[in-house]
Amino acid sequence: MPIFDKKKLNKKLAVLCLMALGVTACSTTEEIDESEPAELIEMTQQFEATVLWETSIGDGADEYFSRITPIVAYDKLYTSSRAGNVAALDLETGKVTWSVDLRDNTKERGFFEGPESALISGGPIAGINKIFLGSENGKVFALDAESGNLEWQAKVTGEVLAAPAIDSGVLAVNTASGVLKAFNASDGEELWKIEQDTPSLTLRGISAPAIAAGGVFVGTPDGNLTVYIMNNGQQGWSVAVGEPTGSTEFERVIDVDSSPVIFGDRVYSISSRGNLAAIDLRSGQVVWKRQYSSHTDLLISANNIFLTDTKGHVYALDRLTGTEKWSQLTLTNRNVTGPTEVGEYIVVGDFEGYLHWLNSETGEIVSRQQVDSSGIHVKPTVNGDVIFTQARNGDLQAIKAP
Repeated sequence: MPIFDKKKLNKKLAVLCLMALGVTACSTTEEIDESEPAELIEMTQQFEATVLWETSIGDGADEYFSRITPIVAYDKLYTSSRAGNVAALDLETGKVTWSVDLRDNTKERGFFEGPESALISGGPIAGINKIFLGSENGKVFALDAESGNLEWQAKVTGEVLAAPAIDSGVLAVNTASGVLKAFNASDGEELWKIEQDTPSLTLRGISAPAIAAGGVFVGTPDGNLTVYIMNNGQQGWSVAVGEPTGSTEFERVIDVDSSPVIFGDRVYSISSRGNLAAIDLRSGQVVWKRQYSSHTDLLISANNIFLTDTKGHVYALDRLTGTEKWSQLTLTNRNVTGPTEVGEYIVVGDFEGYLHWLNSETGEIVSRQQVDSSGIHVKPTVNGDVIFTQARNGDLQAIKAP
């Protein structure tokens, strides 16, 4: 779906308003549009990060919803385009070590038509020397991490809009239709399947599962965090994280679309409308809840939780108590990504392709650079003091932190 450019529209309206001054005055009590993206404020650059290399991965996600995020594994960088161009790159140079095309070449097509898009939308993730990805048409792919050869392929019911999870040879895949399926990661054999109820109206997105302590933890469209036993799929505890408010069906959407984060003896989860919750890993007992709403992934580092809420505000909280430490509110409605930590900084991207570097202790924005005007839609990936960020058009950069 094409992205609606509100900034251009508002500029056109402003011009029309000025032209109309010769006939009638524009109202001086113009209503403020709270959904308008905030303009970037002037700031003093405390440093300039260095671009080490740049390359392109097909057409990227283009203007479609996507959570394809580059990952570092086996001393390589792995990523994909929505169409199905999957590549392994050298971390130091960005040189492609292998690439495969997962598009469908089997169907008859017109002379000027290319292969059918693979619609990759979940992953990649790595494990047991394989790379796993999911697609909007319900396919799961397992590629050899060294060569890119297709090891196995499986089918699930529903769109795979978030990365699968792997642990102890088990691959867990969540889908938009409410199906959670576990596979033998080695050969693709189905181990178990759970069919969860889904509300009639949900957000475009799902929770990536997380595996720990013998359980598969996953957020649900009805606002819960639920755990299933990894060996057999039996349900354990389920806790309400979302909190429906409002009178309309849309206002009562409470999806848990972010991936649960397991840290120590707790699991942390946040709803798109409702709460951020710290939950005891074993019992499901809620340790604390705070009113924050987000559909992007949390970042936990030591005793800090960093999050980007639905308005684009970035927060730091105490992990043990949920007490807020700082907030950064100047990026309102800029479709800000989830946060990534590199050194002493928190880094987020936005819809105009800017990376914003925040001081992790204070939340102050200390540097800003534009990677690509097509926009950054997923959080950057970190490896040591280098971050890798992929723009909507597929441009991929390796950037060294100061």
